[in-house]
Amino acid sequence: MIRILIVIYFLISVSYVNANTNEKLYEKIDLFGEVLEKIKKEYVDEIDQSNVMDAAINGVLQSLDPYSAYMSPELFKSMQTDTKGEFGGLGIEIGMEAGVIKVIAPIDDTPAARAGIKAGDYIVQIEDEQVQGKSLMEAVKLMRGKVGTSIKLTVRRKNIKKALEFTLRREIIEVKSVSSSLKGKKKNIGYLRLKAFNENSDKQFFDIIKKYENKNKPVGYIIDLRNNPGGLLTQAISITDFFLEDGEIVSTKGRNRSETRKFFARSGDGINGKPIIVLINNGSASASEIFAGALKDHKRAIILGESTYGKGSVQSIIPLKNGGGIRLTISKYFLPSGKSISEVGVSPDIEIQESDENFRINSETDNQLQYALKLFTS
Repeated sequence: MIRILIVIYFLISVSYVNANTNEKLYEKIDLFGEVLEKIKKEYVDEIDQSNVMDAAINGVLQSLDPYSAYMSPELFKSMQTDTKGEFGGLGIEIGMEAGVIKVIAPIDDTPAARAGIKAGDYIVQIEDEQVQGKSLMEAVKLMRGKVGTSIKLTVRRKNIKKALEFTLRREIIEVKSVSSSLKGKKKNIGYLRLKAFNENSDKQFFDIIKKYENKNKPVGYIIDLRNNPGGLLTQAISITDFFLEDGEIVSTKGRNRSETRKFFARSGDGINGKPIIVLINNGSASASEIFAGALKDHKRAIILGESTYGKGSVQSIIPLKNGGGIRLTISKYFLPSGKSISEVGVSPDIEIQESDENFRINSETDNQLQYALKLFTS
């Protein structure tokens, strides 16, 4: 009898809590309606209520994290770009931070990279429009346009007081995932620059290494992930697996059971234990962090450079009934050690900062690459 009374009391308590929560929610909805009505009647300028509602919906999503956002039907349609390695634009991966557009990474050999835009820059103005208060997707839309047309970006950079202005010409961006060369005085160090984890990146990557292993017999490899903004999870797992004999590569944890998974390496190291140095910087994000973090946790590679961006979450594009959509975070990445990448990133084993304003990746001024080459000869 006592047990029955306890259960009944518990159920009544839960019902009361739920009812109380729902009541507070309805109060907030009523409050929102009241505020909207006041704006409609009292605001200095006449407003477009549809735009205000879009902004309100987007505000809800952006309060969750920097990567969740609302797309109106028009914007959603314009965002239907695939990941097959070709798209129009400036060649720049961006995210949100404290309401401002932040550059995650410029992509190699694109207008953004050639102009000198850097990972960590803040875009404060696009043409004559202030970016503050705009959503991520709105900023992306402003930067897109017809191939061959020019656009002016105003940028704030850490440790530089004056705003920087860049004029870029839009291009069709063709992302060739992998480039390579033999480095060192004896040309016996394999250097592979992985620019993105796109479809078939793994095939390009493996073909190059197999060619080197069969013909050149390198003593080891430098894998350059600097300014690699990420891409497909499947590609990150495939390329990481190539260098590991066994063990966990990455896990994802979400609210739904289907989003909580673990991925493991299959037997076989593609280069038979040869030494690896992985180069990272603040522009290495998402799939790049999975690769670098897994090899670090398994002590399979030396990680050199600067801490990565810290984008350890998975977003899903969810269509809505009105023809629009939302970009919603559905799970987070965790390294084999159990550490989250989100907002933290992967720290290097050897920290080497970019040298100066003349720094160029894979050149004589690339002090990070030069340091990595010395490690092979020391």
